Formats: sequence, structure tokens, C-alpha cells
Amino acid sequence: METLQQVLQQIDRDGRVCPQPNHWNALWELLPDRQREGAGWQPPLPLILAAWWHTTDTEKLERFELHLRWAETHGALAKISAYLNALEPGDWYTVSAHD
Repeated sequence: METLQQVLQQIDRDGRVCPQPNHWNALWELLPDRQREGAGWQPPLPLILAAWWHTTDTEKLERFELHLRWAETHGALAKISAYLNALEPGDWYTVSAHD
């Protein structure tokens, strides 16, 4: 089983920031123990839709890493890692994607 550090190292390769919006949302839906909290969610929603255009790459990466930490602490890192490993290169948003 991969550790969180190994998953983060895999993501870091090729300038990956996070999955493209539809794949990131699918990943978020795989996270266990999601729950409504006031007007939002725990863990917070992926930065997609309007938030996609109004957030920096750093903010996207930080939110994505928060989702990975959530998966780890809720016993779902292996499932999330398998999902990420099945993504194609074009399914990822990368730093070079907008150069």
C-alpha cells in the first residue's frame, strides 16, 4: 500500500497540480465520511466550476492535498491512489497546461 508521501511524490511528477475538474469531482465523491457543514462541506469541495477560474495553482494543489490527507485519515488512501493511477495524462491539470 502506498503512503501519502508516495502518492504526493507521484502527483508532483510532470508538474501535476490536480485532476481536471470532472475527475477531481469524481475523486471527491469517493472520499468517505463527507458531510454538510453549514453552507459548505467537510472536506471542502474541489475548486471546480467558478472556483476553478478564480483560484491559483497553489490553491488548487493545497485543496487537492487536503483531499488526499482526508483519504488517508479516513482509511481510503488505497482506493484514491488506485483512482489516480488509472487517470490518463490528459486527465490531469498541470503547471504547463496553461503556458
